[in-house]
Amino acid sequence: MQLVDAHCHFDFPRFDGCRDAELGKARSVGLTGLVIPGVRRADWARVRDTAQSFPEGFYCLGIHPWFVQEHGADDLELLEQTLAARPERCVALGECGLDRLRGSLKEQWPWFEAQLALAGRQDWPLIVHSVKTHDEVHSALRRQRFGAPALIHGFSGSYQQAAKLVDLGCYIGVGGVITHPGAHKTRDTVARLPAEVLVLETDAPDMAPEGVDRGRNSPAHLPRIVRALAELRRTSEEAMATTLLANVRRLYRWDGSGIGE
Repeated sequence: MQLVDAHCHFDFPRFDGCRDAELGKARSVGLTGLVIPGVRRADWARVRDTAQSFPEGFYCLGIHPWFVQEHGADDLELLEQTLAARPERCVALGECGLDRLRGSLKEQWPWFEAQLALAGRQDWPLIVHSVKTHDEVHSALRRQRFGAPALIHGFSGSYQQAAKLVDLGCYIGVGGVITHPGAHKTRDTVARLPAEVLVLETDAPDMAPEGVDRGRNSPAHLPRIVRALAELRRTSEEAMATTLLANVRRLYRWDGSGIGE
């Protein structure tokens, strides 16, 4: 199987001192690509340098809703200028979004809408963090008539909410949550959605699969997610992996890039 981790914080300090070892484990189980999202300006250089330090690495740049208070208008200007240059191995804007459980939605809204508009102007795929705000995200995407691919990362809403987002052209991120038998709503959702809208991710070191300690997730666990998803959808792991690879290539517009070819 060829596996791409569409969303992995591989630059985080958790991987310092063991990054090469974790990468080796992931390669041994089929890793062919890994995308590192940016969450704050202070880390953008680290995100870029980490992604460019190994051949399977790619990255995104954005301002995460948890860190909006650290930023000002000059940071948005820098983000726009940087993305306009189409930097090598940068594949999307993100992660950005909304989070009802942490911080203030009132403060997060203008940052999300500004980055959504930026991605629309420059035609960048968008990586969205959405926690209990799927209806608000749907509203913003529809209002701005966003036309580029968008990944709703770590989705944990209802099937109805997912279907509405899919109708706008969004992809749905599938990670370690589905390996937990108690995650009934999420498991039901990914079992019922069209296979062509599902994208494989770990969110490592977070969103750990069942049996993995909190904060110790790794791209080496990708096969466990594929296995759980294949079981839920009653198909083979190989067929599921092939579909997931095709989906992430469409999301990040990797046609002709060699990823998965």
